[in-house]
Amino acid sequence: MTLRLRLSLWYGTLCALTLIAVGLVGYSASVREQFLALDRILVVSARLVEAGMRTYGRSYALETDTSGPTRGGTVMVLRSYSPQGELMYRSPSDPGLPETRPEEPLSDPAPPAYLDVLPLPRPPAHAAVSSSSTAAFGTLMVDGQRWRRYVVQVGKAGETVGYVEALTPLGRLDEGARDLARLLIQLIALSVLGVLLIGWWVAGSALRPVDRLTRAARAIAQSRDLGRRVRTSAARDELGRLATTFNGMLDSLDTAWQSQQRFVGDASHELRAPLTVMRGNLELLRRHPHLDAAEREAMLADIERETSRLTRLVEDLLLLARSDAGVTLSARPVSLRAAALEALRDTMRLASGHRLILDAPEQPFMVAGDPDRLKQLLLILLDNAVKYSPGGSTVRVRLWQSAALVQLSVQDQGSGIPAEALEHIFERFYRADPARQREPGGAGLGLSIAQWIAGQLGGRLWVETTGPQGTTFCLELPAVADDTNEAGTHPAPAVSHEPFRVSS
Repeated sequence: MTLRLRLSLWYGTLCALTLIAVGLVGYSASVREQFLALDRILVVSARLVEAGMRTYGRSYALETDTSGPTRGGTVMVLRSYSPQGELMYRSPSDPGLPETRPEEPLSDPAPPAYLDVLPLPRPPAHAAVSSSSTAAFGTLMVDGQRWRRYVVQVGKAGETVGYVEALTPLGRLDEGARDLARLLIQLIALSVLGVLLIGWWVAGSALRPVDRLTRAARAIAQSRDLGRRVRTSAARDELGRLATTFNGMLDSLDTAWQSQQRFVGDASHELRAPLTVMRGNLELLRRHPHLDAAEREAMLADIERETSRLTRLVEDLLLLARSDAGVTLSARPVSLRAAALEALRDTMRLASGHRLILDAPEQPFMVAGDPDRLKQLLLILLDNAVKYSPGGSTVRVRLWQSAALVQLSVQDQGSGIPAEALEHIFERFYRADPARQREPGGAGLGLSIAQWIAGQLGGRLWVETTGPQGTTFCLELPAVADDTNEAGTHPAPAVSHEPFRVSS
């Protein structure tokens, strides 16, 4: 069942229930009031005859011709009985109704006459027509028509002197109630049908933007064209915001898809290069087994170098895949100064010809982090600084604490980062102008990994300054309490025993 049909049925059902409730209340109130008004007329007429009989022994009302209906269309029949229940007088309007026993209603009063025509019976609640021991209502069935009667026991000096009976036919009211019920049913049925049609149209109009979204999503799924968009209206309602959000989601998916395509293409290219070198060297070794030792050693060195490069690339790709999967790093108190010292030692072994300086006071600078990943982040920054700095230049690492933050900067003396590349350097596989590099190589994943590690440790990494005099990367991490004595575990070495200089 479609949403449009469900909404239309909900509208129709709600309208039907409302109309039925209103119709029942209105119908019951109208019919009840008409029957009670007739009962009040019977009471007034019977009491008039009773007053005459109690005062004069008879009533001239019994001689009045009421065979024709009154202005309200009511026909009234009046009769009097002896104390023994024998019929004594009847009005000229009596069409020959059978004699009754006047004491029957006094012992067994009839319920309100409107209960027989109401779908939901209601208890009598009108004090003017309530029964008592000397007066009561009754109901007769004559020739298929109901007659309502009201009997009054006439008493004088503590004795019963007779009975007065007032009767009126209920056929007109019964037929009117049935006509009113049929009319209400027809009106409710037509109203519900109209509401269903209007609800169908309104639901279709309201859901038209959703239908456009559905068609657009189906077309995108079939064509895999994430560049398509849903046409939005000027209305800023919920559906308009849904269409705008859907287009925004398509923009994000399109960007993610293009990024993924670039990632796959770049990863394939980066993986293909070392594999090609390794395969070529292996084929040469297999075809020429009698190569001299120098050439064989050179080929094996190439294979070993490319294997190391391939291993690093795969590890970086796995780390980025973990970041995309939402894997988080475990954190514990770590000395950032000790991690910087270890990173500087490792960099010095691989990058000869550069002067590495650690400018940091004698304190541990405790942060919450993963020691291995924190060291990896610093190695990436140092490797990047060495790679883009000329031989013999200085790479300076500064470390200081400001309030609850520990900050570390890595400053090189390279030619700086071009303005057009500055906003892309943290993207995966992005590499600036290769002519700026002192040493070729690299897959362009280092800064992406460094930024992810910084984010995982609750900090941030950014380019503080860049220009012809060099570039400075700045790392900021939250400080933690020094409760692990990391400074004693990783003491700062003396200047004469280190290949780099430590200034406090």
